Amino acid sequence: MLIHYISQYIEYLEVECGLALNTILAYRSDLYSLAEFLQNQGIDDYNEIQRLHINLYIKNLYDKKYTPRSITREIASIKGFFKWLSINEVIKHNPALSIEQPKLPKRLPKVLSMKEISELLDTNMSVLDKAVLELLYAAGLRVSELADIQINNIDLNSKYIRCIGKGSKERIVPIGNKACIAIKKYLKEREYILKKFNLSSKYLFIKDNGKKITRQDVYVFIRGIGKNINKDISPHTIRHSFATHLLENGADLRVVQELLGHSDVSTTQLYTHISKKRLKEIYFSINK
Repeated sequence: MLIHYISQYIEYLEVECGLALNTILAYRSDLYSLAEFLQNQGIDDYNEIQRLHINLYIKNLYDKKYTPRSITREIASIKGFFKWLSINEVIKHNPALSIEQPKLPKRLPKVLSMKEISELLDTNMSVLDKAVLELLYAAGLRVSELADIQINNIDLNSKYIRCIGKGSKERIVPIGNKACIAIKKYLKEREYILKKFNLSSKYLFIKDNGKKITRQDVYVFIRGIGKNINKDISPHTIRHSFATHLLENGADLRVVQELLGHSDVSTTQLYTHISKKRLKEIYFSINK
């Protein structure tokens, strides 16, 4: 019975909410884990679940050495699910209503300087990797957004791309000359690959075998190229650098919010803290 409603909820998230596949898989994993725990406690009816049971489950996560960030995500999954059960009158009371989230330490994301970005872009690499890196930095894309870009989502004449972000939200992002040049060079290779294997693809970025690049492919490439400047970086580091450099050069916070696809400006405000931190570092390095 527990699994039955989880399946319905996951279908609701996928069909009606349009959440990204990775988000849906995370929700399903979290809720299946909860269901297994409750069944081991002898509970198979949602109306039997009390706040105590959920607290015991969360304590179990702490005992397993889950990080506060992972526990926060699990609690968010649980709260969303029980809210849905309550709205659909599956349960008479919501035992997750007052469950508290653990306090997370504020961590500023890694950011590369403009000089370090230039060094990365000047590194010898394939035309595919060059186009990927240029576009990541030019548009501040999430890695999943970049991997899913379709060939008809990019207009090199008007210099913009159309991407689908979290919650299936679409946004238009301008791109610069360097990114356009890198993509034009890559498109010639892309055409050669497709002809070689007699294939067609709706996706912009494909590998040497004609298959779409994956998020993992991009992660491996970015981590590898980061070693050239002795940095442990990820695709998200490039996105963070994009946002920080815009703000450091006078871009409006709301504009950066739109470009990043943030639904809440408070998320974008994190980058103002990074800019201030970097300014302090520069000031004190000069005035030692």
